[in-house]
Amino acid sequence: MNLTSIRLLTTDVDRLTAFYELITGVTAQRPAPVFAQIATPGATLAIGATATMPFLDTAALPAGPAIVEFQVDDVDAEFARLREDLTDVVLEPATMPWGNRSLVVRDPDGNLVNLFTPPVAG
Repeated sequence: MNLTSIRLLTTDVDRLTAFYELITGVTAQRPAPVFAQIATPGATLAIGATATMPFLDTAALPAGPAIVEFQVDDVDAEFARLREDLTDVVLEPATMPWGNRSLVVRDPDGNLVNLFTPPVAG
C-alpha cells in the first residue's frame, strides 16, 4: 500500500490553492478548475471542490479541521518569509517538548498547518 495524497475539500479551490502555493513555494497543477494538486518530494496535497465528491452527502464530509504538516529546514526562516502574508497564526515558532520546532497557522478554511523542523541529532 502506498499513500499517494491527502485531499482537502473546499468551497473555494482558488483561495485554498493560493494559500498552499504560498506556504510550499510550489505551483499547483490544475487539471480542472475544481481540482489542484501540489506535489512535494514527500507527498502530494490535493485540493478539490466539494463538487468533486457529488456522491457524498454533506454529512459525510469531515466534521473538523485537518492538520497538514510540512517538514522544513528552518521554521524561523519560514516564519520570516511568510509573516506578512499569514492572517491566522496559532503558534509562533516554538520548541515542542519532543524537540520539534513548530509554527502553526490556519489555512483559509480553518485547517491547521504545522511547519516543523525536527531536532538536530547531537
